[in-house]
Amino acid sequence: MLLMGGDRIDEAVAHAAEVLRAVKDRDWSAKAGGLDWNCLETAEHVAGCLVAYAGQLTGRAADGWVPLETALDEGTDPEGAIRVIEATGAMLTAVVRTTPRGVRGYHPYPSGSADATGFAAMGVAELLLHTHDIARALGVDAEPPAALCETVLGHLFPHVPPFPNGGTPWTTLLWATGRGTLPGRAPLSRWRWRNPASLPAGPVALREVTPAAAADLAAGGTGGLAWIEGGPFEGTRTAAEMVTKAYTSGVYRPEWGMYVLVRTADETAVGGMGFHGPPDENGVAEVGYDLAVRARGNGYATQALRALSQWALTRSEVTSLLAVIEPTNAASQAVVTRAGYVRLPDRDTNRAYGLRRA
Repeated sequence: MLLMGGDRIDEAVAHAAEVLRAVKDRDWSAKAGGLDWNCLETAEHVAGCLVAYAGQLTGRAADGWVPLETALDEGTDPEGAIRVIEATGAMLTAVVRTTPRGVRGYHPYPSGSADATGFAAMGVAELLLHTHDIARALGVDAEPPAALCETVLGHLFPHVPPFPNGGTPWTTLLWATGRGTLPGRAPLSRWRWRNPASLPAGPVALREVTPAAAADLAAGGTGGLAWIEGGPFEGTRTAAEMVTKAYTSGVYRPEWGMYVLVRTADETAVGGMGFHGPPDENGVAEVGYDLAVRARGNGYATQALRALSQWALTRSEVTSLLAVIEPTNAASQAVVTRAGYVRLPDRDTNRAYGLRRA
């Protein structure tokens, strides 16, 4: 999967402009497919979303939407609307490319904020989906590039098994947004996309890794992050492979995968932490973690594990957490002990530690 950013917005804008210009001489007063807006109003909505997403980042909105509105001038024709989409798309691209790492803006789904890659993904989704709505009303096809659809799914819809029952990235994206059908799946009348979570942990933050970013890490990339020298460590890449495998096999559950530990002072990624999967039938979730060598000895892992453990133990489906550690790894055993875990009976040749809900 591709990483999300300004290049993806540019691709989506180019696709939208090409499709819409092919039908600019048709009747844009027609209702856009499946919506209450007509085609011109739908184009206005797209431009409004692109400006709003840029505003959330530039305004550093923390607890609500920046109060601004985008509207087409009275009498704007379809060509004018297309040029507005191109202009507002370029605005969002510029903002995404220049927003410093770590900056987040308010967005409600599901954790209350998103970073630049999240707003880029939402902008791409608005462009692809509403171009489809307009094109559908005007009697033409608007299928975007498969790689672009796959990337949107991997960033915003990690809860949707990819391409089930012979579906394609595009048909899966249409189904996930209530616009299409897939064999063996009931149509959706309500849906939400998801932005990855960010959990504070003292000098570091735990940033949830999307399946798209995990695929890049597993393939030897950076996952879109700036890593400390020597990172990411081997265990982080192994965890990314686990996330990728779970996602492609349709069993991945958001929040119960991988997080990257980012030092917030300079937005440098220093390690990985997360779960081996969702809680089992007894409510036990297994944790794992590693740090790049140059990041060790600063307490990052201990503080991050405390924060992640506290978050997990507030979830109703969790009764306890488990860490299984090789007996020679004294440093890792010290981390779990400082985080409040207690020794349990050994698991085969490894030592086990657990933390139960108070």
